[in-house]
Amino acid sequence: MTLLVVGCAVYDKWWPFFVIIFYMLAPIPMLLAKRYNASGMGPSNPCQELAVFLTMGIVISAFGLPIVLARSPPDDPAIQVAAMWYVLGGNIIVFLTIVGFFITFGNDDVDYSMW
Repeated sequence: MTLLVVGCAVYDKWWPFFVIIFYMLAPIPMLLAKRYNASGMGPSNPCQELAVFLTMGIVISAFGLPIVLARSPPDDPAIQVAAMWYVLGGNIIVFLTIVGFFITFGNDDVDYSMW
């Protein structure tokens, strides 16, 4: 989050801050799929496959937004290229944290209903 705020504040354009929406949306499909337990489906669950697909779309969108903002009209881009790199670095750290969460709490012993 620090890299995201630095990328926005130093260059005084707050458009990249919209990636926070993607940060909040990314774990939702996997958390919902974890609650759905289809018996007899084998190791590959269609609900879980859809959740992975949706999560990857959200993650790719989070990386694509700052790139598109930096590549907008060349004479007056929405954000500077350096701000784009700050946001992309922040994206890597945030999404690795989310992956770490699912690795830590991804086993069947943890009950998500405690939250």
